[in-house]
Amino acid sequence: MSGSDNPYNGSFGNQMSATASYGTAPQPAAGGSHIKDTTTANFAKDVLEESRNQPVLVDFWAPWCGPCKQLTPVLEKVVNEGQGRVKLVKMNIDDHPSIAGQLGIQSIPAVIAFVNGRPADGFMGAVPESQVRQFIDRLAGPADTGQTAEIEAYLGQASEALAAGDIDEAGQLYGAILQADPENAKALVGMAECLIAADQHGEARQLLSELPEEVGKDAGIQAVLKKLDQIEEARKLGDPVALERELALNPDHHEARLKLAKILNVEGKREEAAEHLLFIMRKDRAFDDDGARRQLLQFFEVWGFKDPATVSARRKLSSILFS
Repeated sequence: MSGSDNPYNGSFGNQMSATASYGTAPQPAAGGSHIKDTTTANFAKDVLEESRNQPVLVDFWAPWCGPCKQLTPVLEKVVNEGQGRVKLVKMNIDDHPSIAGQLGIQSIPAVIAFVNGRPADGFMGAVPESQVRQFIDRLAGPADTGQTAEIEAYLGQASEALAAGDIDEAGQLYGAILQADPENAKALVGMAECLIAADQHGEARQLLSELPEEVGKDAGIQAVLKKLDQIEEARKLGDPVALERELALNPDHHEARLKLAKILNVEGKREEAAEHLLFIMRKDRAFDDDGARRQLLQFFEVWGFKDPATVSARRKLSSILFS
């Protein structure tokens, strides 16, 4: 979730931004000395000599190239965030075709990494941001841990605020982290939890449903999506007071008890929800094809392995299964 549509938008560290510049005279791009345009005459100085200090990525592009306009802003963003781990040099092959020809580049965008004055690695095409980061990590090693430590500190503060019920403070912190690291799974989960607590379920689902595939597979993100599914289902199950009255008249009304367990779960009454499911299991394992056990396992996936309610209910479940 970015800028204008993030209800918990904040600022973080010294995050820098850059915009692509096409067809302009050679000059440092927005973001300072980490990015510049070059010419055939300056290639040796800007690339070969500079690559003896740190890896230099050369972005071969042209103004008419659509994929170039997709890739260049991504390159600039990741290079700027690296704060000098690598440098980016852009070369317009329409104006300066000879270097690309010497390197055998036949299609663009093409990125060639130079290390110690020699080509070391490269790729072609408008690859996603995650692959650009992996490419740079191979060249320059893992990212500086300073920002990582700062993000971890913010995550800890945000988690404490969320646990204390201060969703505004937690949301501001998670929003700040996501400005610096938009694919941080823990921050995405935390932000979604803030949105759920603020009864903005649609926004929470949208936040987690528009992620790159590899990020979306994170276990925490999948757990929150399942939680949203459970909330939506519980809203359709009726009045919990009426269900409790039914159970008072007929304790073996397992369907009503199962519905009540689902409602109690989304209300945060995890121990009570688990007890209702365990009651059904003790009475009738065949009900709904062992549905109470299956539902309890789904609760565990959302609650987490170490949650006290999970630990307690899992112990009781084991005594039923193996007694």
